Amino acid sequence: ALAYPDIYEIGMSNLAIPILYDLLNQQKDVLVERVYAPWIDMEKSLREAKLPLFSLETRHLLKNFDIIGFSLGYELTYTNVLNMLDLSGIPFMARDRDDVSYPLIIAGGGACFNPEPMSDFFDLFVIGEGEEVVLELLDVYRSLKGQCQKRPSKAEFLRQAANIPGIYVPQFYQAQYYEESGIVESFNPILPGIPNKI
Repeated sequence: ALAYPDIYEIGMSNLAIPILYDLLNQQKDVLVERVYAPWIDMEKSLREAKLPLFSLETRHLLKNFDIIGFSLGYELTYTNVLNMLDLSGIPFMARDRDDVSYPLIIAGGGACFNPEPMSDFFDLFVIGEGEEVVLELLDVYRSLKGQCQKRPSKAEFLRQAANIPGIYVPQFYQAQYYEESGIVESFNPILPGIPNKI
């Protein structure tokens, strides 16, 4: 699912969504659908009816996708991401999502050049142009899913994905901050074989 954390009318002007939508749907074994943040009245109706958030094209529940990719264009949409996860019945924190019950939650876009404010919520970030790396990510996922015929091990997928240039997997790094300023003091991988620099 390609997710834009704002209403449809705003999301449709974002060029990344149609580019990725076309690129991924051209793959013979991939189906991509879109989802946008509902407006206040629709959110209220969904909650009152206890309906989870679903995709635009076929009303497929977000929770049932293999991967949900958020396009983060600016920081003011961060709370919308959390609201969309909540509406979908998906835990906020990456550490609370297992391999079987929940999709991978990934993000790309201009606001990902500083991913740390959202690093607890996403399994991985694409730093840079998504069109250049999304097919590499897909190849890793496809290979692992082919071996098990279900959602592959998140840990194994993330370990392999972390070695693709431009991919940041927050759980594999430790950031230290200066206490007074909050500025990053150091940033280091915590596992062997994980790149020092993204």
